Amino acid sequence: MKLRHRIEAALAAATRAAVRLLPMTAVRAIGRGVGTLAYLVDAPHRRTAFENVEHAFPGRPAAERRALVRSMFAHFGGLLFELLKFGTWPRERMVAAVEVEGEDRVRQALAVGHGVLFFTGHFGYWEIHAIAHALCIEPISVLARPLDNARLDAMLEEIRTSTGNRVIQRRGAVRRILRDLASGRGIAILIDQHLHEADAVSVAFFQRPAATTSALAALALRTGAPVIPVFALPLPGGRYRLIYEHAVEPPPAGTPDAVREFTQRCTDVLEMYVRRHPDRWLWMHRRWRAHEAGASTAADARSDAEADV
Repeated sequence: MKLRHRIEAALAAATRAAVRLLPMTAVRAIGRGVGTLAYLVDAPHRRTAFENVEHAFPGRPAAERRALVRSMFAHFGGLLFELLKFGTWPRERMVAAVEVEGEDRVRQALAVGHGVLFFTGHFGYWEIHAIAHALCIEPISVLARPLDNARLDAMLEEIRTSTGNRVIQRRGAVRRILRDLASGRGIAILIDQHLHEADAVSVAFFQRPAATTSALAALALRTGAPVIPVFALPLPGGRYRLIYEHAVEPPPAGTPDAVREFTQRCTDVLEMYVRRHPDRWLWMHRRWRAHEAGASTAADARSDAEADV
């Protein structure tokens, strides 16, 4: 293991032990302070964030955009510390720390019997949402990519699965997802990372083409599973609001480029939330690239996704 990975794992373990002793409000404040420090020293990610925010909000004054990026860094510092803290709590305390909006929508979707596809982005408190979802509703399977640092990945998987959820690694995931959906289980997917893979489709995100996973739409169209957008926002006192939006309607049968159209509809919901709370989204990620040549047509994406099954 690389020395850097060992140091990262040791720091994470030490932080996890330290936050156990502090109230969540203090943990949130400390984490935001660490995030603000990262804003000051991490020039490459700060520059990427500035470029993305400038494209997304060209009409905003430069000072306002700088404040947004600074607040975004603070949020993700807080998120990291709060996730480590949340993972140390007993289950009853986790449940007491959340409010749920739209639970009836999930219950109705589960009653259909085809499973449910939940989606969000690197927005708000998505990791905490998944952990609490297992206790407030029922356990789900979370689609994820392993971290480069194996020790950090093991720690994160321990936290993710502590309430009964399962983690599905992206490689070779289609068969397992189909089995879980057939059994009526929920699947959680992030849809806001740039993809190089052949099953990406190009959709508009903040009026710019962005290579986006087609898996969510392809699975929904194939299985009939309802697709529900989910978001988690902070509340005072170190608590959280878990939001389940109305299910996204699939395109009518026979719609040309149905996978792309469905993916665009889901992306539009994510964009709506990012516009409402722009400092809660990961602007430091290179979501848009100069060339989107890796994005296939929707028909190709659908064929690729089905060929994996």
